[in-house]
Amino acid sequence: MSFSTPYITFPGNAEEVFRYYEEVFGGTLHLLTYDSMPEMAGIPFVPPPNAVAHAQLLGGDLVLAGGDGFEEPGKELSQDLSDEVYAILLNLDTVERAHEIIEKVTSTGGSVAMPFEQAPWGDHYGQVKDRYGVLFHLNVEGDHSLNEGTTG
Repeated sequence: MSFSTPYITFPGNAEEVFRYYEEVFGGTLHLLTYDSMPEMAGIPFVPPPNAVAHAQLLGGDLVLAGGDGFEEPGKELSQDLSDEVYAILLNLDTVERAHEIIEKVTSTGGSVAMPFEQAPWGDHYGQVKDRYGVLFHLNVEGDHSLNEGTTG
């Protein structure tokens, strides 16, 4: 079966971010650093010590992959992840779990971007931005009979 996994490149703090996500969302974290890999021919950069080549968080509330990014010749690595050209949608089982995530994110430097409440289409929906600038859309499927008879 085919599937997709979001992949986020962080500006040198991927291990910190993924350990934080492991605490917030649960699951099992797999980290592979460049230091732990045999020398790779053709790699166009010298990674800093302990740089993350690949991280993957499996289980819990989401599957997420990522790693550390590096400056390319003539191009500075952006430190800003808040461009909001991407976001992660979490379809959760319960309103209570959404509130737990919101509490964990906001109590550790994140903020509510949109209050979590019942939406006109029947779901509970809101947005939270973590301390690293990543935006999460939280959704709990609700009573879709609220919008019966509507078209669109």
